[in-house]
Amino acid sequence: MTLRNLAVAATGMAFLAISALAQITTIEGIVKGPDGKPVQGAEIHINRTDIKGNYKTKTDKKGHYLYMGLPMGMYDVEVLIDGKTADKQSKVKTSPGDPIPVNFDLHAAQQDQAARQQIMQKAAETGQLTDDMKRGMSKEQIAAMEKQIKEQSDKLKKNKELNDAFNDGMTALNAKQYPQAIEAFTKASTVDPNQLAVWTNLADAYLKNAEGKTGPDFDTNVQKGLETYTKALALKPEDAGLHNNYALALAKAKKFDECQAELKKAADLDPPNGGKYYYNLGALLVNSGQSQPAADAFKKAIELTPTYADAYYQYGVSLVGQAKIDPATGKVSPVPGTVEAFQKYLELQPTGQWAQASKDMLATLGTSIETNFNDPNAKKAPAKKKK
Repeated sequence: MTLRNLAVAATGMAFLAISALAQITTIEGIVKGPDGKPVQGAEIHINRTDIKGNYKTKTDKKGHYLYMGLPMGMYDVEVLIDGKTADKQSKVKTSPGDPIPVNFDLHAAQQDQAARQQIMQKAAETGQLTDDMKRGMSKEQIAAMEKQIKEQSDKLKKNKELNDAFNDGMTALNAKQYPQAIEAFTKASTVDPNQLAVWTNLADAYLKNAEGKTGPDFDTNVQKGLETYTKALALKPEDAGLHNNYALALAKAKKFDECQAELKKAADLDPPNGGKYYYNLGALLVNSGQSQPAADAFKKAIELTPTYADAYYQYGVSLVGQAKIDPATGKVSPVPGTVEAFQKYLELQPTGQWAQASKDMLATLGTSIETNFNDPNAKKAPAKKKK
């Protein structure tokens, strides 16, 4: 090979080397936190978008990062703090020469986000994006913003319709205008079928509308109330209070077996209040003239909550109805457990609201009344010192 050819070859190799080096680029920047101070140890993810390529680095104590040796191309640069994305810049195009600056100011980013949210809110309320709002935004950003505005506007409209219908229902329910309440809550349920409060109040409206009615009118309203409770329970099956209210509705329909099953669910879900659930059932049964089922409910309340004073009193009252009276002597013979129930009430609540009634019952039954019951809430007198 001649010297001239060698020179040409060497020149070509040098050109290739310079061309290869010319493709290497650099990205650097500063990361500032929401407080405006440099963030040390922030992760910087540099992801190439035109072809596959992923690179990572971290910021130093001054919040600075530098990544050299990047192939020339298009990148997304993302900053992560504590493993979570804090900010991102897309479509960063690199080129040979000086490092491409990609800085992150999280305080400014938060302010920009707040400003965008205000724009979104205002645009959602008016239903349009003005030219002033569009200023400084790309076509893609405008398209995305318009889509979000439509979604937000539809959501606000839906929320207003839901709130108006629900509030109308509550107003009617509180005014005992049950047909109007049913109509309003039904409308709210069609706007959003996933609102628990809507279904529970609709069920309440149906059951209250059944009061004072007889025959098919009563049956229809109670059945509607039961159906509505099942929809509420489908949304929150672990709610003991819902099972309790559903049980009371079942009792109104005289579906006592199903009622007992629902109360058991309520008690299993909320053992500390198990006695209360059965007490409520007993009270409802008393009002509907079901004395024996009522007695069973009060007895169950006592079993679950042995210190439930009112349950003892109501249990005793339920048993009084089963007492036998001798026609010749007029002597009352109470069934077993009656006297003990009233005495237990007085033991637990010697000055309670049913104390005098319990004493009167015991007197009527011909039983001597214990007079030395102590008030469990009374403070003990200090002991006298011995002389």
